[in-house]
Amino acid sequence: MRRVLSLLRSPFGSALLGGAVVAAFGWVAITAGWVAAEGAATTTVAAPLSAPVSDQGAEEGGNLVNRIYERDGEGVAFIEADSSAQAAPSPFNPFGRPRGGTASGSGFVIDGEGHVLTNSHVVDGADEIRVKLGDSEDSYDAELVGADPATDLALLKVDAPDARLRPLELGDSSEVDVGDPVVAIGNPFGLDRTVTSGIVSALQRQIQAPNGFAISNVIQTDAAINPGNSGGPLIDAEGRVIGINSQIQTGGVSGGNVGIGFAVPVNTAREVVRQLREDGEVQHAFLGIVGGTVTESLAQAVNLPVDSGALVQEVAPGGPADEAGLRGGDTSATIDGTNIRLGGDIIVKVGDREISSMDEVVNIVNAAESGDSLKLTVRRGAETKTLNVKLGDRPPSAENP
Repeated sequence: MRRVLSLLRSPFGSALLGGAVVAAFGWVAITAGWVAAEGAATTTVAAPLSAPVSDQGAEEGGNLVNRIYERDGEGVAFIEADSSAQAAPSPFNPFGRPRGGTASGSGFVIDGEGHVLTNSHVVDGADEIRVKLGDSEDSYDAELVGADPATDLALLKVDAPDARLRPLELGDSSEVDVGDPVVAIGNPFGLDRTVTSGIVSALQRQIQAPNGFAISNVIQTDAAINPGNSGGPLIDAEGRVIGINSQIQTGGVSGGNVGIGFAVPVNTAREVVRQLREDGEVQHAFLGIVGGTVTESLAQAVNLPVDSGALVQEVAPGGPADEAGLRGGDTSATIDGTNIRLGGDIIVKVGDREISSMDEVVNIVNAAESGDSLKLTVRRGAETKTLNVKLGDRPPSAENP
């Protein structure tokens, strides 16, 4: 079972470390395992009404879900990852993986060379990886080309006959709208080639990656996603992959689907795949702060000089923000049960862009490259200062910057 802290919004935002959310107030379940959510406070984007997915395109013979399944199902993979070593407990695997344990998940073929995309957490620590493609019972050995825990993506190379490789077409996640119909194909609870349908429920979400950093621009869907769907494709009405199913949020004591699933956008995956194929690893930019969102209510409660922006609570010693002179807080306070540090700088602009939340800072850092420079405008008490930060290389874990 894998566990991860949810990136739920609160009056004070989510904690950030170098463009990464590292703490929040509930639980999100990875689809290879699940836990209950407590105190969920995620902002919901209302989806416009749309025709049921199953009703669209019926005049063309078969409903939309059926046609997508027939077109794309053979390109979806069932993945089993064996590990002979005892895995240490972690936020994604609180009890550790038993010696000789097997994890299972989903994936999909992306080219005719045998590359399969899946989630990093599906194959984490694996000594041996096996893949079944489509409805075939044949199992093929797979090599791990590389993994990127910061986006929870991994690239495999499968030793399978050309005739069994049915690459799925990749779409453009920047063109996705709330309310768009979607289909998920995967292997929930080991039930291979399971198809579910729904809509895009929200966009621009952030979820926590296995190494504690934030994944930006995540797609939220109500298509049923359950343990075992990890790494499988989220597909649009044209049969193109727009996301990689990665996490679910559960409610109460239930461990099952409650209509809130999250998919890493395919546009993020494109760049990750390129770097994994070329170098076997992925570089990400690093800022090196922990902070939260300034709201009007917080500003009034603690007498802040502005009523919006990103409050810097901690600065990683020796990190890019520290080198640029950014200051963290020096006073602890508890507000509505939430511990925050006050007295730090408040980021109000990055370049010419006004900042109203820490999420915006996360997105900017995630979109940048190591070595890029950012001009930060900050409020420090009554003063306004401009600081130039040169972003560094993101460390392997948010817990050890």
